[in-house]
Amino acid sequence: MISDAIVKTIQQKFQSLQHALDERTRRLWAATEAQALGHGGVAAVARATGLAASTIRLGCKDLLPTSKSADLRPPGRVRQPGGGRKRLTKTDQTLLAALDALVEPTARGDPMSPLRWTHKSTRKLAAELTKQGHPLSHEKVAQLLLDLDYRLQGTRKTKEGSAHPDRDAQFQYINQQVQRFQARGQPVVSVDAKKKELIGDFANKGKEYQPQGRPERVRVYDFADKRLGKGLPYGVYDQTANCGWVSVGIDHDTAQFAVETLRRWWWQMGVKRYPAATDLLVTADGGGSNSSRCRLWKLELQQLADETGLQITVCHFPPGTSKWNKIEHRMFCHITENWRGRPLISHEVVVNLIANTTTRKGLRIEAQLDTNKYATGIKVTTKQMAQRNLHRADFHGKDWNYTIKPREQKIH
Repeated sequence: MISDAIVKTIQQKFQSLQHALDERTRRLWAATEAQALGHGGVAAVARATGLAASTIRLGCKDLLPTSKSADLRPPGRVRQPGGGRKRLTKTDQTLLAALDALVEPTARGDPMSPLRWTHKSTRKLAAELTKQGHPLSHEKVAQLLLDLDYRLQGTRKTKEGSAHPDRDAQFQYINQQVQRFQARGQPVVSVDAKKKELIGDFANKGKEYQPQGRPERVRVYDFADKRLGKGLPYGVYDQTANCGWVSVGIDHDTAQFAVETLRRWWWQMGVKRYPAATDLLVTADGGGSNSSRCRLWKLELQQLADETGLQITVCHFPPGTSKWNKIEHRMFCHITENWRGRPLISHEVVVNLIANTTTRKGLRIEAQLDTNKYATGIKVTTKQMAQRNLHRADFHGKDWNYTIKPREQKIH
């Protein structure tokens, strides 16, 4: 009977050496120790090292003078050619096809697959394959998915729905208008409303550097705080000067709010940069508070034209193309990046974060809180529409392109 002290000594030796041993030398070392112990040595070494007794016995055979196993191994190999466990894909010829059919059932397999409408985790895939007679672990499923060139991927926004036949022509028209206005030194702006933001200690996407173990504490649930409400950023981006204005509203995103923001931009920034301006080009989405079909939007623009003396030309983007609006990727994206990972605890915080948004290319933004109330559901009569001084362009003038001129000459 081999004592526990001897087994412990062998265990200590193995722990010291195992990092330097490959499969074959580990087997030979264990066999050497077992032979040195004599009767019961194989069992004792197996208990000390965790190696299988059959592995140690195989090592004992390799140590015999008549053994030719070492001669059969090519230089640099641990095992003889063909040694070791066979790959699952070799012993189970249909495994890869079964896995492929589960992952892509509509393309390569049964559209009524039990995993068609579930989250296809490696564990669920392994469980389903086992039911089908292909027993394997979820770790092996992950390896096989890599072999089949599957990767974890999210969705990609590429489908825009049905495109208007004149979509590209409208883009070209807008581009031509922008170049003409800029060549004459006239202001060109892009307008849009940013996503409404909850005001309060709510979670905000993104990460920000904080002391280790001291993240910002925010609410678990995003139920709006009735006292603080929401922040409604509406922006005006000057495409020529790379600067902009954002009004943060507290009420409703209406056409009156949109034009009021445009008005504040003009008197706070625009008139200072373009003191001799006679025209203004506005590019806008086709929907929302600045919709191409919104009567109130055009009526409010008429009042702004009368007040400023500017001829206001508007070009709307075709339906489903709002992401091409300059303000989205020239200004709004940088605002979102600037307040990432920070709770917007008050309207003042929102205004300050917007106003302090800058880029290496010189973007500058001014922001202001708009505390006005804007009623919804305002009806514009046909008589009011007829009083506008609106001139439609030759190209899509009924819906996308039009100019609103002052009804009276502005007195300077």
